[in-house]
Amino acid sequence: MRSLPLPLALTARLSPVAVLACAGWVLASGPAAPPAAGHRTALAPAAGTSTAAPSATAAPPVYTTAPAPCAAVPAAALKSLVPGAEPAGKEIPSTDTELRRTCSWNALHGYDYRWLDVSFQIGASDQEAREEYEQRAAERSGGGAVPGLGDSAYSFVGLTTQDGQQTREGVVLVRVANALVVVTYSGSDFETRKAPTTDEINQGAIKAARSAVATLDGGRD
Repeated sequence: MRSLPLPLALTARLSPVAVLACAGWVLASGPAAPPAAGHRTALAPAAGTSTAAPSATAAPPVYTTAPAPCAAVPAAALKSLVPGAEPAGKEIPSTDTELRRTCSWNALHGYDYRWLDVSFQIGASDQEAREEYEQRAAERSGGGAVPGLGDSAYSFVGLTTQDGQQTREGVVLVRVANALVVVTYSGSDFETRKAPTTDEINQGAIKAARSAVATLDGGRD
């Protein structure tokens, strides 16, 4: 088999630092900060009047720790999604492995290149995870909802071309209670210089996302 140079964009992705950026792993920066509570002014109570007031108790988060991301996709699924990749994958360093973890698999099988990232982010509350989900979905307009996956799910597929080489990338975002799952799946064919079809990449990303969501039970409180 003749040796083919990887396009610059894909070559950069093979660097551990670039992996973090290309996967869109803004999770390492931490979950979005909750809005500050509004300031409230009250008159001083009369003598002998109790100042205690009932307060609502927020429900505890469903998930407290991020599951092991490299165990999120079964070996059989990985074999079809990323042929030739090591099933163990490679976990990306995180600033807080309790709340944010991601794993990557990539391989060149013949002339076909595939890349898969699976990431978990655990928020302090459902609201925090919902806001993060909505922000990320808004940044990738043009996608669509994925019915029956988590509390809400969104998929997006895009095509890029560099030096005549096409690469198609799919992203699936899933929110389940206070957890966020992010799957990135991409592919190229270095013989035809074409990318896999939109359906292949989209369905592959959704398949990985379903497996990743199923592993969240290990992070339940």
